[in-house]
Amino acid sequence: MFISSAYAQAASGAGSVFSGEGIMGLLPIILMFGLLYFLMIRPQMKRAKEQKAMTDALQKGDEVITAAGLVGKVTKVGELYISVELAPGTEVQMQKAAVQTLLPKGSIKAMS
Repeated sequence: MFISSAYAQAASGAGSVFSGEGIMGLLPIILMFGLLYFLMIRPQMKRAKEQKAMTDALQKGDEVITAAGLVGKVTKVGELYISVELAPGTEVQMQKAAVQTLLPKGSIKAMS
């Protein structure tokens, strides 16, 4: 009287995955990975590619801002390292990867 009847559920196996029931369960996960790729991974890869192209194109006389926030003019360019003149007579060696931004010509004089 007080106890209801219990019925067995149909067995689910590999056949239900291919029937469409399992694919609908995987659809949200697939959509999340697609969204993650287009919103996070792809833009980051694009920025890294632009940064590498900028550091490869550095040449003597370019005005740059380093990752530490120092502003200077490139005086020597090597394969991995560059020399940057921060002030007249003050020159430092640093890795090319430390260059964060390439400034337009004449920016240092405009800042002074």
